[in-house]
Amino acid sequence: QGLKPIVPTESPAPIFETSKLPPDLPTADSNLVQNKVPDLQKIFQRSDGLPVHLKRGVPDKMLYRTTMALTIGGTIYCLIALYIASQPKNQ
Repeated sequence: QGLKPIVPTESPAPIFETSKLPPDLPTADSNLVQNKVPDLQKIFQRSDGLPVHLKRGVPDKMLYRTTMALTIGGTIYCLIALYIASQPKNQ
């Protein structure tokens, strides 16, 4: 008796079921684009000794260098702020 399901196992009927799409939606044919995944796989799986985050060339290098500069600048700023906060105020 304890192994019988209490709740019926049938799935409930959908509440908002519609059979036609609204007319203002674009058709699927106009949204088709070329699949770029195989091309990107060729680029990223190439064994040329570069790390993955630098494989796509100049834009990746610029993004990487900007990120590193902001990280180093933020670290220096935090260290300066900690130094200033640790100094006693003159009265």
